[in-house]
Amino acid sequence: MENNKEIDFGINSNESFNIREIIFPYIKYWYLFAIGLLITIGCAHTYLKYAIRTYAASAKVLVNDKSTKNIELAALDNNILKRDVDADLSDLIEIIKSRRIISKVVDHHNLNISYTRIGRIKEIEVFGKESPIEVKFINPATSNSDKLYGQYHIRINSPTQYTLSDALKGEEKTYNFGQKINHPEGDFILLPNPSKDLKYEIGSEFLIRFSPFISVVNSYKNKIQISGSSDGSRILNLSLVDNVPHRAVLFIDELVNEFNNDLKTDDAKITQATSKFINERLGIVTAELQGVDRSLESYKVSNKITNLDSEAGLFLNNASDTDKKILDYNTQLSLVDFMNNALQSNRDNLLPTNIGLTDATITSSIAQYNNLILSKEEKLKNVTEHHDDVKTIQKQINDVKNNLKYSFKLYRNNIQTSVGSLQSKQSELNNRISKIPTQERVFKDISRQQQIVEALYLFLLQKREESEIKAASTPEHIKIVDSAYGNKTPVSPNSKMIYMAAFALGLAIPFGFIFLRQLLNNKIHNKEDLEKLVGAPIAGQIPNTKVKLIENNDTSVTAESFRMLRTNINFFINKNKKEGNVIFVTSSISGEGKTFIATNLSQIFTFTKERVLLIGADIRNPKILEYLDLEGVTKKSLGLTNFLADNEVQFNDIIINQPNNFNFDFINAGAIPPNPAELLMNGRFSEMIANAKQHYDYIIVDTAPVNLVTDTVLIADNADLTLYISRANYTDKNVMEIPKQMYTENILNNMKLIINDVDAQRGYGYRYGYGYGYGYGYGYNSNKELPWYKKLLKRIKK
Repeated sequence: MENNKEIDFGINSNESFNIREIIFPYIKYWYLFAIGLLITIGCAHTYLKYAIRTYAASAKVLVNDKSTKNIELAALDNNILKRDVDADLSDLIEIIKSRRIISKVVDHHNLNISYTRIGRIKEIEVFGKESPIEVKFINPATSNSDKLYGQYHIRINSPTQYTLSDALKGEEKTYNFGQKINHPEGDFILLPNPSKDLKYEIGSEFLIRFSPFISVVNSYKNKIQISGSSDGSRILNLSLVDNVPHRAVLFIDELVNEFNNDLKTDDAKITQATSKFINERLGIVTAELQGVDRSLESYKVSNKITNLDSEAGLFLNNASDTDKKILDYNTQLSLVDFMNNALQSNRDNLLPTNIGLTDATITSSIAQYNNLILSKEEKLKNVTEHHDDVKTIQKQINDVKNNLKYSFKLYRNNIQTSVGSLQSKQSELNNRISKIPTQERVFKDISRQQQIVEALYLFLLQKREESEIKAASTPEHIKIVDSAYGNKTPVSPNSKMIYMAAFALGLAIPFGFIFLRQLLNNKIHNKEDLEKLVGAPIAGQIPNTKVKLIENNDTSVTAESFRMLRTNINFFINKNKKEGNVIFVTSSISGEGKTFIATNLSQIFTFTKERVLLIGADIRNPKILEYLDLEGVTKKSLGLTNFLADNEVQFNDIIINQPNNFNFDFINAGAIPPNPAELLMNGRFSEMIANAKQHYDYIIVDTAPVNLVTDTVLIADNADLTLYISRANYTDKNVMEIPKQMYTENILNNMKLIINDVDAQRGYGYRYGYGYGYGYGYGYNSNKELPWYKKLLKRIKK
């Protein structure tokens, strides 16, 4: 059925911006996006299946005040030492992350020995109870050697036997479990894990790797992350990422325990030094007290004294107060002497704290001196005495020691001055009680000495008890807020991110390919391109097809498109005139399908009982005979070139009436002349057209491409309608300047456009299988096959 509208493929050409036009090329290649997603998501799935997973473990601990501040630490002088009681937690973090602490954890759990289960494709590291085998060194000290390295391949043959392959030596040998294996750094044995039944592990293969101890320590030092929670908070967050989650949890817990034990060790050293000092002083004071007691006893026995009356009265009371003060000062002098004697030693030993000295400056200096001694001992664990840090601390120790000596001297002088003043007062009182019997005075002297020694003895006993109580009641330095906990979800690889990236990549690659293809593709795709580039009306659109010539009663899309073209042509020409209409069919270059359009247009007009004449006017490279398989029928017939060159040849002599039962007549191009342009200009062509108009309703002229030769332009005045053919995905946009100029300057009469080889479902499609080639540098190979990738794409699309 025919109508007065051309076929519309769903694109509104009047729109300046058409979103469908933009996305249509991508929708066309939807299968590329499907293939891209299938490949990238498949690769992501494969990667996640065999990638080594890492897991995170974390813990929270609260550092007590005792660990972050020393309540006995105070400034010796405002210009010498100032420190806030809230110590910087960064110092504690560095201690926890120190190689000294981490090496204890690595050594305790042999973390430098790894066990890997060998699977068919993937290797999985196992640890602890998960491993069915365990390495035991004959000499335990061998396991923390920096020279320990190597790799062994283990295959379990039975619950009692296994095969070991040495990767370094290239040797393979069978051993029994418990049998000694020689190693350059130390012999070891391989034992089964008691928690595993090896009969289920027969045939399993493992890799045992020995890593240098210090390299493993450095690895964990870099992996462990420790940070404070917030400003002013004493909570530390510890985290570790490892490919074995149980090992990460174990490492964090053990690291916290080792750090706590390290702090306890420091406290124990100070407590032991204080107890040792007090016990030594107690031994000396006890001996003095016993001597005074024996002197008092001997004096009483020799003088037969049992009880003394208080004859001095008020004088003795005053003397008693003075004696009490002298007693206190003498006690301080004794303590100063004890401390000074301990300080005179050339060795830097810890000094006792809180032994009763009333001078706050001396007490704070002793605390500072002890802290410096501990710092020096800590440094000497990792460096020698010649290290700059040790020298700096030693200098500070010497400075504090000198300050202490000076303070002891100054304090002793002050006390002696006070004692001298009191003794003067005491002498005055003694003069007043000079009449007291000599026995009373001697007895009092001995009793006074006894009281001094006894007071010191009781004081030392009290301090020893306080020291013991303090050591027994010392709280933990670290309180565990959250024990180490490992998340079962791996932190790496991140499956969600990888799938999202794979999805994005699966879309981006086809999108980029299509975008670049569109960007680099300078071909005509649809009628909108023609309208934008040329501006001439569109007479019709012909879909891609394998049919060379439509037949009557054909209902295919190709046949309907030619019916639509026939209807549109009737609007472009004057059907009411008495003579026939001449329709030129031309194009820019070879291969755009003008012969296909001309022959089928001739055929479609015959279906309505019109008289049609098809003229092959491409006399340089005629293709209609080959296209219609008329080479045998018209081989001896005269053609157009014969008519143009020979005035004796008449119009009826060159007409072939309905060859091969076609319903249209045909004029062959004839022999290829040496001067085609001159023949077309001699006037005989116009004479032929005039005769044809008298006998036919439609004269379809297949002319030469206008971009290569001038033949069509020379005879353009004879056309009532010129159909200019362009081919989708074949005609270059740069060529469109030619039809634009011809349309603008009206070089071709009544010029209308036809776009050929359009994909009816997608708006543009693949090339036809028909074609022809010109001998003047342009052509199309009718037998040319599609590239392999286009054949594959066509199969996928089907």
